[in-house]
Amino acid sequence: MYRRDQDPGNSRDAPGRASGPGQSGDRRLTEQRNPRSMRIDQLSTLEIVDLINAEDRMVAEAVAEERAEIAHCIDLVVECFRAGGRLIYVGAGTSGRLGVLDAAEMPPTYGTDPEMVQGVIAGGYEALVRAQEGAEDHPEDGAAAMDEREVGERDFVLGIATSGTTPYVHGALARARERGARTGFLLCTYPAPELDETHDVVIAPLVGPEVITGSTRMKAGTATKMVLNTITTAAMVRLGKVYGNLMVDLQVTCEKLRDRGERILMNTVGITRTEAERLLEAADGHVKTAIVMGRLGVGRAEAAGRLAEAGGVISRLIDDLSSPGSDGEAGREDSGS
Repeated sequence: MYRRDQDPGNSRDAPGRASGPGQSGDRRLTEQRNPRSMRIDQLSTLEIVDLINAEDRMVAEAVAEERAEIAHCIDLVVECFRAGGRLIYVGAGTSGRLGVLDAAEMPPTYGTDPEMVQGVIAGGYEALVRAQEGAEDHPEDGAAAMDEREVGERDFVLGIATSGTTPYVHGALARARERGARTGFLLCTYPAPELDETHDVVIAPLVGPEVITGSTRMKAGTATKMVLNTITTAAMVRLGKVYGNLMVDLQVTCEKLRDRGERILMNTVGITRTEAERLLEAADGHVKTAIVMGRLGVGRAEAAGRLAEAGGVISRLIDDLSSPGSDGEAGREDSGS
């Protein structure tokens, strides 16, 4: 287990400082050789699987070590959202793709405006499907991306660079701060003191050297995905887009989401599948509105108005989560179905 207080700093002989035969001379954890996988090329297929799985078990623990920093980041993001601002991820390669992925999942999951959470990747759209590795070397391009999005004081920009050194990300964050935005940094190596001094929050899950040296799409990528999941999920909960543990702010746009929406209504309102279908239709496919309509016995316009007055938080309108279908069953299916 690696900890921030074990940072070797610039000590020539400190642990993690590459000084022996076969070492790289690079103190970044993401670039160190993993002693447990030195002979991976000689293992059987099952042994390789077991080794990778054993290394992956360290990821959740490393993320947990950063729980306070992650919580602080979430509070900053929520504050920006409530002020009408945005969360913007910036990264290159795997880090950039994970940011774009997390942003893309917000509208269908929580009914957010696509502009609310954005992912910016060095190299643009093409870099999502084909590596554009040289794109990360240009800090001026990162700065230009912030200018293009007119980043401002209501926004929070989170730079993602597992090695902590990506020029594109640093260029974007520097320009974002110049434009008044709050900034954070997510990396998987010991953070340099200037990062803590420069940014509002620094998150550093230290997952240790990768099974394949420098392949940060592995443990570092997994840690990044876990952190981003936590940030946006917790932010959506704080904004009232979750009722109990149900994603009630989803908009029905496909059969899978229609089925989920109907089951949520069956559970929270205590009605049959057919009744849920009708209620969802009356709510124009918006589950949160349908819940308020069903529980309070009001029409769509009144339900929408009450939700607006309550800041979109259902529990401010309906304190009691219990309903005829809330004991773990998904309401009542129609007779004969």
